Amino acid sequence: MGVIEDVYGDLDTDVEFEEFEAAVEDKVEQMGGLADEETAAMLIAHELRDEEADTIADIEPGMNDVKFLGKVTSIGEVRTFERDEEDAEEGRVCNVDVADASGSVRVALWDDMAAAAVEELEVGQVLRVMGRPKEGYSGLEVSADKVEPDEDAEVDVQVLDTYRVEDLSLGASDVDLVGQVLDTDSVRTFDRDDGSEGRVANLTVGDETGRVRVTLWDDKAGLADEFEAGEVVEVGDGYVRERDGDLELHVGDRGTVERVDEDVEYVPETTDIADLEIGETVDVGGGVIETDPKRTFDRDDGSEGQVRNVRIKDETGEIRVALWGDKADREIDLADRVVFTDVEIQDGWQDDLEASANWRSTVTVLDEGAEAADGASSADSGSGDRGAEDTGLGAFAEDGQKAAAEAVSGETTGDGGGSAGSGGAAAATAERSAEEVEFTGTVVQTGDPVVLDDGQRTKSVETDASLRLGEEITVRGTERDGTIDADDVF
Repeated sequence: MGVIEDVYGDLDTDVEFEEFEAAVEDKVEQMGGLADEETAAMLIAHELRDEEADTIADIEPGMNDVKFLGKVTSIGEVRTFERDEEDAEEGRVCNVDVADASGSVRVALWDDMAAAAVEELEVGQVLRVMGRPKEGYSGLEVSADKVEPDEDAEVDVQVLDTYRVEDLSLGASDVDLVGQVLDTDSVRTFDRDDGSEGRVANLTVGDETGRVRVTLWDDKAGLADEFEAGEVVEVGDGYVRERDGDLELHVGDRGTVERVDEDVEYVPETTDIADLEIGETVDVGGGVIETDPKRTFDRDDGSEGQVRNVRIKDETGEIRVALWGDKADREIDLADRVVFTDVEIQDGWQDDLEASANWRSTVTVLDEGAEAADGASSADSGSGDRGAEDTGLGAFAEDGQKAAAEAVSGETTGDGGGSAGSGGAAAATAERSAEEVEFTGTVVQTGDPVVLDDGQRTKSVETDASLRLGEEITVRGTERDGTIDADDVF
């Protein structure tokens, strides 16, 4: 055997030997004698190996013919189209989604393969695909040259009629999932590389097995405005992608989100407030025992930001939660029972921990104040645990209800365990929120009130001092209802 045959014999390729040999001869000629047959054969073999995709995630638009394994997750309809050439036969195409553990990709089958796909392919089959990757309308797709079922191969991808959150896996497509809306975001716009404008919005939905962020693209983005927290929806024809290490369920042009009349229970798994540590990103929940008004401030880029602080309590402790951006608009009142997900635990004022709820976080009001207070009163009087059982809040529910009820009724326990009297919610809140504080920050708003920002929090300040935007100052005084009445400014 010659050197070309030896190199070819070590290859696992569908390329015929005659084609490989011709490519080697062309390579020798192209290099003008700089490479002998053995070197040229090894170069051609290397190029062929580069096109072998170990996983679907390895496929890139710039590659030539690629070969890979994937499990069929959905089969589209056969569509017809007119070809550019005159008197040419009508074209046919069928899109088939295939996936492996690394991701999914759409495979376009043309003409005879398209017709055969509808008749012979089934969801759940494993295919060996050869084709050319390119950027399609919905992202990367492979235009197939050859597709063969492989009955002996195994691909670890689950294909279900209906999914739960815990069933989702990277690469899954054609996903139908029913869940309770936990939170909604506003529609955002962005510029694509081709100059067109895109739209995106998010929902967060949960079921008894967990929660997932649902990303709505372009024409589907407006659906985020149609639903409210607590409603049950069905996501249809979604596909799973990964972002920052988390799985997300995406809805594109084929997908749907519709309101359905079903009962879905979401059971949050929260971390006890006493166990929180700086730097963690966790879920916390409890009864709202203090609320501050929303404050606005000017960012360095000239845009306006907003933040609102609330304080919650569970059976192990209390923590202040800072709600940034759109989260500050959420209607959260004294005595509500709330779960905050994906909040970052930071170092707050006077070494007190603080939870920061940003764009990735969700805010879910599980019970509104009056109902929570009634439930707490019933629980205190021995009439049952209805509130905790109904919401699935677990351990923090009882103390959260109790704290909420105390805030509403004015029954706050001191060192001696006595009542705060008949002052009601206003007196109880004033007693908690009126405290001597010291705060250092940059002036981001002058006038009445002055607003200071320390990079993590903003504070409103009542002062007669003459201050300039951008000036860093320290104020000391009494804080009540989120505003510091400054005695000293330095």
